Amino acid sequence: MSKDGRHFGLRRAAAALSVALSLTFGAHAALASTEDPAYAAFFEGRYLEALELAKEASERGEPQAPTLIGRIYSEGLGVPQNKRKAAEWYATGVERGDPDAQFALGMMRLTGDGIGQNLPQAAALLQLAAEQGHANAAYNLGLLHVNGQGVDFDLERAAALFKQAAEKDNPQAQYDLGALYAAGEGVPPDPEKAAYWTAKAAEAGLPDAQLDYAIMLIQGRGVEKDHDKGLAMLKAAAENGNPVAQNRLARVLAYGVEVKADPIAAAKWHLLARESGISDGRLDIFLAGLTKEQRAQAEAAARRWRRTEMSALQ
Repeated sequence: MSKDGRHFGLRRAAAALSVALSLTFGAHAALASTEDPAYAAFFEGRYLEALELAKEASERGEPQAPTLIGRIYSEGLGVPQNKRKAAEWYATGVERGDPDAQFALGMMRLTGDGIGQNLPQAAALLQLAAEQGHANAAYNLGLLHVNGQGVDFDLERAAALFKQAAEKDNPQAQYDLGALYAAGEGVPPDPEKAAYWTAKAAEAGLPDAQLDYAIMLIQGRGVEKDHDKGLAMLKAAAENGNPVAQNRLARVLAYGVEVKADPIAAAKWHLLARESGISDGRLDIFLAGLTKEQRAQAEAAARRWRRTEMSALQ
């Protein structure tokens, strides 16, 4: 993390390779769902019917049908989960040129989920899907270029792939593209473009992007300075569970930085951030100076937030 508190989402995401691990159908499949009975049955939760209809469609040579069958077996929807059988069906979809199948099998090869890991094969499959406009494939291929896994280390290529995915509204790609523009890695440094793409990801609800865009707004970095909007964005990031945002919001509310001080809310956010491993000696001293009643109110508010968060995850 840099001095301004920015999470360099690019490097974190590249290490995890966890975005878009589950199959998401592309626009062509979404269209098919309104026209094809197998997709209609699938999206209505009639999985066994969808499976039979998709098998019939596959026998007719329809390119998307094997991908649907693969997803049903991969997720165990109405049938026992069988990753190897899913991979076989995805491979049939790949042979027929379906980008969703290319993406799905590419991600299985990337993670070794149910089949052997093979990074060069994963990259090749993601490349095929990306060439057909698959946003998640482009993003994950970009991550491979960031780490040099299965492909050459190439930040310029990664930036181009992130841009492809970002323009199709992939929030993580938008955030990581903004990170590249902010750092001047793979692209010339450009604070305005960094702010633009970070804002896009923030508006999509990505907590790390909300934190970073809040800092940009408060500092006027790449965007017109707007403390009120920045504070609102910081609060959104805190509410969405970003512990660094919770810590920063606690500081703002504790010391009344261009806003009315709120000791109970400040203590609430400090308690939550501290539970997530964000230590802050100054806020510990602030917390110790509260009355017993204020401390009790803050702890109750923190518990309510935790309950709300747990309910949202269920």
